[in-house]
Amino acid sequence: MYSALQTPIDPRRFHDRIYAGDILHITQSSAMQALVNVTRELLEEALHPWSPPEIHQYLDHREQTLRFAQCQNAFAGSADIRQRWLAVVESVGMAADALACDRLHLRFQPHREPQQVVPRARTTATIAFHRDTWGSNLYAQTNWWAPIYPITPGRTFALYPHLWQRPLSNSSADFDMHAILQRSHRDGRNAVDADEAIPHLLEMIDPQQGVAVDIAPGSLIAFSGAHAHAGVGNCTGLTRISFETRSVLIDDVQTGRGAANIDGHAPWMTPGLFRRMSDARRLNEILGCGFIEPYTPSNIR
Repeated sequence: MYSALQTPIDPRRFHDRIYAGDILHITQSSAMQALVNVTRELLEEALHPWSPPEIHQYLDHREQTLRFAQCQNAFAGSADIRQRWLAVVESVGMAADALACDRLHLRFQPHREPQQVVPRARTTATIAFHRDTWGSNLYAQTNWWAPIYPITPGRTFALYPHLWQRPLSNSSADFDMHAILQRSHRDGRNAVDADEAIPHLLEMIDPQQGVAVDIAPGSLIAFSGAHAHAGVGNCTGLTRISFETRSVLIDDVQTGRGAANIDGHAPWMTPGLFRRMSDARRLNEILGCGFIEPYTPSNIR
């Protein structure tokens, strides 16, 4: 499923491959390993005396959601983490002033027994099947994903590359990102469930057709936000902790370059969620538009 990436790579070639549907696997990255190491230190200090992958054995669901939210905020707000992520991006061949990135995110997926029912929470949810572009309408978007601790095919997420060019029935036409962002701003990020923040599939897809991502800590994958993907239910006995973020090549957003839109119908696009890596200036300010804008194919692809 993956194409091994020899780094550094020309940014134009990298993004053209992403827009064509390639899933790029960056292996043995010393910069990514350094980010993993610092993240583990952050987690092990915050969750002491418990091992982070075993945390669900010691804390109830409510306490997990609170601790995980604290870890997520500390991670996203860390200047050291941001610098280490920039080092990863530059090691791939990207320039900080050419790329805009959204929030750096730690995802926690605790072990659950097959029939166990717990309240849904943003910090612990298994994300449903979706394409990111159903909600963002940014077709120049690249998704980056990496494990912090070892994973298995039962403790990861799955991609559906065979659906890359197949239109799927989905709820994007009725997806109101403007209302979601207003509620998140008013009540806090964790007031919006992870599945509320994405449009949903409206037809049946065989989950067995998904290809589970199984890569080692210190490596990462990059793929288009237009790729269909979903979380894999975790009953492996360990909590899955992973890193993810999204980026766009600013020139490509300005010129309308990106993956094809085959089935996205959302009324909004969300450039304000991204910041230029060199100076943290919001993408909408660079583009001269609003934080969230009505979407038409003529203004941004």
